[in-house]
Amino acid sequence: MTQDMTRADLQSVSDRLQEAFKRRDPVGIAGFHTPDGIVESPMFATLRGRKAIEEAQRAFFTSFPDATWTIDATVIDPPYVAMFVTMNATHMNEFFGLPGTGRHIEFRLCRLLRMEGELIAHEARIYDFTGLLVQVGVLRAKPAKP
Repeated sequence: MTQDMTRADLQSVSDRLQEAFKRRDPVGIAGFHTPDGIVESPMFATLRGRKAIEEAQRAFFTSFPDATWTIDATVIDPPYVAMFVTMNATHMNEFFGLPGTGRHIEFRLCRLLRMEGELIAHEARIYDFTGLLVQVGVLRAKPAKP
């Protein structure tokens, strides 16, 4: 039960999720979610269920095969875990219709997890998706005129 999960237990889940990401393991990452888990993401909209979460993660790793994240901070208040992350990657394959550009991207994001025991029931990913699209070249930004 969620109320039985200590901060140390939830930190362990966070650490293991980070390890699955380091291995670029879509199946492993999806396995951290409840079978009907929900992920809300600017990139992938609302994902429902492990299969959709796995497919989205696989698509991300296909577009950015060298993706890494650094945990800047983790805040735990059971049943919530907030992971503040800096993501780095290289755009190597198709992403939103744009073939790989070889461009490096870096963005900060927050992953807010609501846990049910050791599994993620709901995840909200919060980041500047427009800024990411500008970094890979899907969108162009014009400088502001004085």
